[in-house]
Amino acid sequence: MAQTLVCGCERNTDYVYSTNSIFPDFGLSLLAKHRLKVYATKNFSFQQSNPALFSLLVIKSKPERDKYMSHRNREAVIAIFLLAVVVLACKNSGNTNSARSDNSNTNVSSSSKPDADDVIHSANGVEKEKPAAGKANVQGKVFFNEKPVADIEVKLCEKFNRFIGGCGGETFTTRTDANGEYLIKNVPAGLYEGLTAKVFNTNYYVFATSGFVGSAKYELEADQTFFAPDTNLFKSDLKLISPRAGSKVGANNIEVKWDAYPDAAYYKFSIHADSDTDAKTEYDFINKRVDGTAYTLEKPLTPGSYTCQVIAYNANDVKLSESADDIKFTVTGEK
Repeated sequence: MAQTLVCGCERNTDYVYSTNSIFPDFGLSLLAKHRLKVYATKNFSFQQSNPALFSLLVIKSKPERDKYMSHRNREAVIAIFLLAVVVLACKNSGNTNSARSDNSNTNVSSSSKPDADDVIHSANGVEKEKPAAGKANVQGKVFFNEKPVADIEVKLCEKFNRFIGGCGGETFTTRTDANGEYLIKNVPAGLYEGLTAKVFNTNYYVFATSGFVGSAKYELEADQTFFAPDTNLFKSDLKLISPRAGSKVGANNIEVKWDAYPDAAYYKFSIHADSDTDAKTEYDFINKRVDGTAYTLEKPLTPGSYTCQVIAYNANDVKLSESADDIKFTVTGEK
């Protein structure tokens, strides 16, 4: 009987779902080799330059466990878990140089991630200025490619809707100084739904959060300075060369190619199937890492419509730029 397993992986703000394999980001396909059932929920958490979270979610009841799980299978499951932990630990030890060097103006702490209620609490830092009595300040820093960015518009929003209207309610605006730092002064204490930084002179913005969560709430306390998570801007000017928008390609040996991006150490591309067609997602081609600027798919794609996007990262896993997310192409039945 085939196993029932879902693996969710969070790395570098990308979220991937896959089946029939454990930890696909590390290239392990252990369950594909062992037709086993896993009857426990286990979380592995390793702190790297970007935290990784691996969750095994199993859908079976305890009686079924006793019915189907032999002693040998139990031993095999234990071996799988141990091997996965060893691989992850080795991966972690090999990334000791991936984190950005700390400096006195950088706010980094575990509180920069949302809690169970999607609320971000203040990190630690040194106040530039005390807030007025009963008010709160918001202090943070904006980077691009790990370098401070000046004259970036930053907004604190009482309400925020990602789909309609963006910022709402009472809004406070400031700009970063020459060191990429900003200070929003003397705002009412309370819960705010948006803290955004505009991407240079475009109409795009990013949230002051960490992890794969896009937006979160920010809890500001009276007479305190809220130290916001560092904000890393990324651009949307990476050029995808092939497949071209609107092109028709054969199913085999499809080449994904893009222009080199300044300071990029590697790239990740994703090919998503259009669910309105017969196209099928190949999970091997979701967040596929490539160290060069081209990759030929070793598996054919099912005929149908797809979109392709490429993202550039620097050597410290910081996102630099992405291609347009609406590049659609069609796979024909031709070889």
